[in-house]
Amino acid sequence: MNKTKHNEKNLQRGFFTRFLDSVEWLGNLLPHPVTLFAILCVLVVVASGIAATFGVSVADPRPANEGEWIAVNSLLNAEGLRRLVTEMVTDFTSFAPLGTVLVAMLGVGVAEHSGLLSASMRALVLNRSPRIVTYAVVFAGIMSNMAAELGYVVLIPLAAMIFHSLGRHPLAGLAAAFCGVSGDTALTC
Repeated sequence: MNKTKHNEKNLQRGFFTRFLDSVEWLGNLLPHPVTLFAILCVLVVVASGIAATFGVSVADPRPANEGEWIAVNSLLNAEGLRRLVTEMVTDFTSFAPLGTVLVAMLGVGVAEHSGLLSASMRALVLNRSPRIVTYAVVFAGIMSNMAAELGYVVLIPLAAMIFHSLGRHPLAGLAAAFCGVSGDTALTC
């Protein structure tokens, strides 16, 4: 496609669509989420070492420990690395939403490989007017709060796929689902 046709195509598209395209382009520049997680873990370890060196501490916010201070423990020394490795499993398993999310992801994996997810998505898209899909996504997000916090994990990417299959921008579907899921807990949208 030559440059003039490309410019004409961009002029025909709306400002919001071009904005979402640029956000998508910037998002694609980010590394893989696992890489981001590893980078953030290394940053936390280094920051703990620096903060412990300078003796950073904060007041304990718990009412039972009023007047006490919490000092930063370095994760760069031998004791910190031992604690990091030995308590890692306990830290992850004591995080309450993790169990629910893991079970939900197992169910989503089975539904995806069996074809149930794609068939359900096609049924939702083919049997509804494209005007109603946005309302259905937001309503499904609101209702997903009855199933703990699964809407964040399951519905948001599913809404992006639905919008993409309708020829609409996937980030718009992602935003609609996010507003529905988090709309009843906070006025974020």
